[in-house]
Amino acid sequence: MQLIANLSLLFTEVPLLERVEAARKAGFDAVEIQFPYELSPLELHKALQDARMPLTLINLPAGDLMAGGAGLACQPDRRREFAEALDSALDYALIAKPQQVNVLAGRLLDGQNAEKAFMTLAGNLRETARAFSRLRMQVQVEAINPLDMPSFLITSPQQQLALLREVSQPNCKAQLDVYHMARQGIDPLQAIALLGEAIGHVQFADTPGRHEPGTGTLDFLAIRQALQHSGYLGGWAAEYHPASSTCAGLGWMQMPAFAR
Repeated sequence: MQLIANLSLLFTEVPLLERVEAARKAGFDAVEIQFPYELSPLELHKALQDARMPLTLINLPAGDLMAGGAGLACQPDRRREFAEALDSALDYALIAKPQQVNVLAGRLLDGQNAEKAFMTLAGNLRETARAFSRLRMQVQVEAINPLDMPSFLITSPQQQLALLREVSQPNCKAQLDVYHMARQGIDPLQAIALLGEAIGHVQFADTPGRHEPGTGTLDFLAIRQALQHSGYLGGWAAEYHPASSTCAGLGWMQMPAFAR
């Protein structure tokens, strides 16, 4: 499987643009960035070309979500802001050329109707998938554990599948983060079995701690085998907080679970 470096969490010892080349030198095959919008798409595209590194994934702008707010995608009264975020991501993607985009569902506010939030999210996802299908790009929706991100709307594989059924777009898939599953007590192997062919992208960190593989309890070889059995053909995206420096913690790349 292709190994992908999440440049929002890895190689933070250097500025964001320089992390593309740092990932190449460390032996990664591709990169992803949570929110690349501080960089111009032209300079990011040039850095990717210079390093011959594909850009696997970016997130749509998520409003105030990362600062503790509700975000955009599931809020009925923020649909205009979501449409603006979608336009920004489309403009960015035309130049930076990510293979996939991830839409963060956002938080359910106190007193908010969960069904209305779910249907708002489904509508926004459907619109996003249709827009990015014209660029032949895939759209992901991720389940995030409610311990690290309280009140997040989509937390389980079951919710992801229900959402994908409602959206009903062939280029809309489930993004599986095995850390987010294990963090809340969901067995990643069971999540893989449930999601099956709906999995479009995989991210990982060990747990507890959200550090590199080998620092926690996850059996990454068993996870890889389950992914292969499910028919998943994509890559592994390393999205963890290094326990020390990024390069000092890359010994996991030699583990059998991560062999090319």
